[in-house]
Amino acid sequence: MWAPSTLPPTGDGAQPRKQLPPRVDSARFQRVGGRKDRLSASAAPALKVGGRINMKEKDFIERIAAIGGRAYLVGGAVRDQLRGITPKDRDYCITGITEEQFAAAFPNAPKVGVSFPVFIVRINGEQCEVAFARREKKSGVGYRGFTVTFDPNVSIEDDLYRRDTTINAIAIDLSTNNLIDPFNGAADIADKKIRAVSKHFVEDPVRALRAARHAAAFHFDITPDTVEMMTACADELSLEPGERIVGELRRALETEQPSVFFRALERARLLEVIFPELHQMIGKIQLPNFHPEGDAFEHAMKIVDEVSSVNGDITTRFCALAHDLGKGVTPDEILPHHYRHDRRGVEVLKNWNARTTLPRNWIKAATLVIEEHMRATVITHPGKIVDLLMKIHSSTLTIKNFNDIIRADNRGRLPTYLERADELITKFLTVDGRAHPPELKGKAIGEWVRAERIKIYLSLQEV
Repeated sequence: MWAPSTLPPTGDGAQPRKQLPPRVDSARFQRVGGRKDRLSASAAPALKVGGRINMKEKDFIERIAAIGGRAYLVGGAVRDQLRGITPKDRDYCITGITEEQFAAAFPNAPKVGVSFPVFIVRINGEQCEVAFARREKKSGVGYRGFTVTFDPNVSIEDDLYRRDTTINAIAIDLSTNNLIDPFNGAADIADKKIRAVSKHFVEDPVRALRAARHAAAFHFDITPDTVEMMTACADELSLEPGERIVGELRRALETEQPSVFFRALERARLLEVIFPELHQMIGKIQLPNFHPEGDAFEHAMKIVDEVSSVNGDITTRFCALAHDLGKGVTPDEILPHHYRHDRRGVEVLKNWNARTTLPRNWIKAATLVIEEHMRATVITHPGKIVDLLMKIHSSTLTIKNFNDIIRADNRGRLPTYLERADELITKFLTVDGRAHPPELKGKAIGEWVRAERIKIYLSLQEV
């Protein structure tokens, strides 16, 4: 263990302190951060907004300094500024003061941290997290298995050392606008590399998922030594709460190219641990004239990326990922055919949900897509077409969402009835049970509605 306010030895992944952190040009950060008045804001008094104090960032920095502390911008906000994009959130870290001093200076700031102090302060009109710099020592299993130390002697370098990757272990000293970058994260951002800060990366196994997600989100490459550390997370990762796994999956599906996330996990030999339903698709060959991309896993990656390029709905993207899950359990003796993989796919999805509880709307929508994605391209019977369109209409997917998946899976083509689906459904909805012949009862009313809708479909086919 190293003394507070000094850096760890270089063998643990850090660089020795040979000089003061490099000076950062404030105009540069004002430009790429999209906040041209951030460091030159007037010292206007704090205003009450929604029952809480709203202050300028300059006032926040000065108030922290007045009680002997120092304020830093940390995490994704610094990383995004260095990447040349406007940060979504601004998180702060403070050093040099006690929790009691902070509470006295910010009496209206609610505390949300449990194991260490995190407060919510409204800065520049936004709800921002303000955390105390801390050290962590592994003392148990999983992300809760840490002993946390926070006191005025904990330095910003101590806090950065506990972070996962170098691109997230950078801070800006808001009093001087100096860049604090002890692990050369700025260089890794420039080189588009994801690199673990130290061997302590493995102490929170979900960091492996986060590294894979950042590779997908930023189009960065994960360094070989970091991939090895990801592999070392396997045992503890299998014990992580399902909500953490699903949370990272959701964020991965938000990226432009989700396949990068799953490929990174496979490279680290984690896909089988976390998403065995996808891993078992590897090696399940398909008919090459229909699927030149390769096996069932390659097909799933292709479809989820294609759908993600045209559709931002996360449920739809999950459906694209899951539409061929049944191919992963196709008996080897019938390959490269995948007969009845739609039926098997529903069972695979149920097992996935039993193992890691998935969002209910994902399950409902994916079940529909798994069951219907093959039939949708081949049915011609008017009654079956009407039934499928009304089934989609009553589901959690829109017609566009369903069509985006079918089009990608069917090499860019859609049946005419799906191209005209919105028009057809609008016409079908003009018929409901209230207009039925008075002599009809019960089930007969539904049959009458269906028959009338089939008549509408047939009449439109003649147009």
